[in-house]
Amino acid sequence: MNADLLIHNASQILTLTGGPQSGQKLGELRIIENGAVAIVGEKIIALGPSPKLGKQYQAAQEIDATGRVVMPGFVDPHTHLVWAGDRAAEFEMRLAGASYMEIMNAGGGILSTVRQTRAASVDDLVAQARGRLNRMLSHGTTTAEVKTGYGLETETELRMLEAILRLDDEHAVELIPTFLGAHAIPAEYSGQTEDYIDLICNEMLTRLVNWWEENAAERPLPFVDVFCETGAFDLDQSRRILERAKELGFPLKIHADEFDGLGGTLLAVELGSTSADHLVHTPQGDIEALGSSQTVAVSLPCTPFGLAENVYTPAKAILEAGGILALATDLNPGTAWCESMQFPIALACRYMHLTPAQAIAAATINAAAAIARADRIGSLEPGKQADVLIVEAPDYRHLGYRFGVNLVMTVIKRGKIVFSRGGEEII
Repeated sequence: MNADLLIHNASQILTLTGGPQSGQKLGELRIIENGAVAIVGEKIIALGPSPKLGKQYQAAQEIDATGRVVMPGFVDPHTHLVWAGDRAAEFEMRLAGASYMEIMNAGGGILSTVRQTRAASVDDLVAQARGRLNRMLSHGTTTAEVKTGYGLETETELRMLEAILRLDDEHAVELIPTFLGAHAIPAEYSGQTEDYIDLICNEMLTRLVNWWEENAAERPLPFVDVFCETGAFDLDQSRRILERAKELGFPLKIHADEFDGLGGTLLAVELGSTSADHLVHTPQGDIEALGSSQTVAVSLPCTPFGLAENVYTPAKAILEAGGILALATDLNPGTAWCESMQFPIALACRYMHLTPAQAIAAATINAAAAIARADRIGSLEPGKQADVLIVEAPDYRHLGYRFGVNLVMTVIKRGKIVFSRGGEEII
């Protein structure tokens, strides 16, 4: 039989077959030793021992992965990839003792990026995001969710969506858009939160339906997200926004329990949200509800690390409750400018007490579930999209064990080599 690409002699192939992994099942890598992967077009057609597949398939291109791990591409299910400018000065302010919410209440934080993003054209946004996206790809991310939320007005929010769709068309990394008009209260609505919520529900979301029909009708609808947090949107306000989005047919996400446990996780479960993200200060009752649902708990360990905090997502409690746990970078200009999924894996092992196997599963198949794509990405199995990494390590445990270095040698997206540290450029 013929194949377009055959990867063989891998020390370990991490297949992660069997779908999203909940509770104590997290970490089932389903390893093939001395393994091979056969690819035709954009799809995987076979996996198995190298001697067997070597006899079965004649490939137009072969990669010898001797001494290296082969695994699914990383899925980053929570990023703020598209923005303008930076907030390096605020990092220095935090080091001097200012809290995240103090900076935000003084007109910094999200609102600082909003001012810079509103002033940027689509071309500017695409150009600034492309460099970040290149670095994500080179570190093994093959699919990423990307949020709006630095416009906080209808036109800029739609301009951000246009930039996300352009990058998705132009770049190897596959992008899944999320509308986050409810990221913060814009300066012009200070003291008028209810008026801004009315704008989101009655103008932004309605415009979004029409804009999507005109510009992206062939794509699934984007997620709609809300920042349910003290100083942003309270529980009742978050409910209004998400219920309106659900009424219009949008799938849901929520930022919840980053600084305070307001009940956002329970709301996510009630509304059937695809994911609830952050979950640092989540009440035990909410964790129990999460464990009885299909809502994915997305942990963002780079964020407490970036804020120099010592409290992280209670991963063990979520797993004991039977929850589906995923990892993401939370790539953003304020708290977590991190473009590598390898770093949250390392943090999760140290501060959330996950094993390397659990962290890898949380960054692949469970991360795919957090963006409702686990049916086609996040694992290596026949019929799935050929999103594959070759890792410069003989054993998967080097991911998590090592940090501050890029272990990804080769990235394959939809069956094509799109990055190689051997000299090929990012496509």
